[in-house]
Amino acid sequence: MIKNARKFATYAALIALAILYSFPFVFVVLNSFKGKIEIMKNPLAWPSGWAWSNFVEAAEAMNFGVAVLNSLFVTAGTLVVLTVFPAMLAYYIDRSKSKFSETIFYMLVGSMIIPFQALMIPFVSIFGGLHMLNGRLALMFFYLGFGTALSTFLFRGFIAKIPKDVDEAGQIDGASYFRIFWDLIFPQLKPIVATVAILNALWVWNDFLLPSLVLYEDKRTLPLMTYSFFGQYTNSYNLAMAGLVLAALPIIVFFVFTQKYMVRGITAGAVK
Repeated sequence: MIKNARKFATYAALIALAILYSFPFVFVVLNSFKGKIEIMKNPLAWPSGWAWSNFVEAAEAMNFGVAVLNSLFVTAGTLVVLTVFPAMLAYYIDRSKSKFSETIFYMLVGSMIIPFQALMIPFVSIFGGLHMLNGRLALMFFYLGFGTALSTFLFRGFIAKIPKDVDEAGQIDGASYFRIFWDLIFPQLKPIVATVAILNALWVWNDFLLPSLVLYEDKRTLPLMTYSFFGQYTNSYNLAMAGLVLAALPIIVFFVFTQKYMVRGITAGAVK
């Protein structure tokens, strides 16, 4: 009896938390289908009609297609560099076992505790003076610098669990370290590659602060376009809500279809 009561209380608490966390999103979605006057009268009511035209107007006003393409370009390019280079660095750090490699690793780990806000002013001053701002390729380069630490940390933990016999077998066959990594080690990193890619994709796609310092005009990503759009249509609540839904929809779809790979990668890294 007590066991059933505890189970019921647990489920009730989980349902309550689910409702609490999902309420803001449901509120935005419902109001995105209403007219402005209907929202002002009762924002918590169910829509009397489904105004799909709100999404069309919002997409045109915020230049949704261009913003999505910019975000896709930056995110895809960043995922490539934040997968290849940190994986190679993690392999070197784990296999070399030298004081130099250990120092690099601990410096990377230590850098993760430094907030980006503390670097903003010198960042803009230095790279602005080098004319490296307002470019999507430059933004990818900056993401490589700021994201290498976490990606290397995750890769190193996974690579450490791969037996060194794999490397020795490659060396016996006369393979170079580069060939050993690409042909023998990297194919075994698929679970952690999926995890790193998903985490970085969520970060890069949703990031606002760094792109706001680097990108301008037609090169702006979706969060920047959404910010600009929301500032112009603050009083048009229906269009503002529709714009927020359009901005959130791509990453929600991406997460729904990839969350199982992230969990699988974390699990595989823990038990391999």
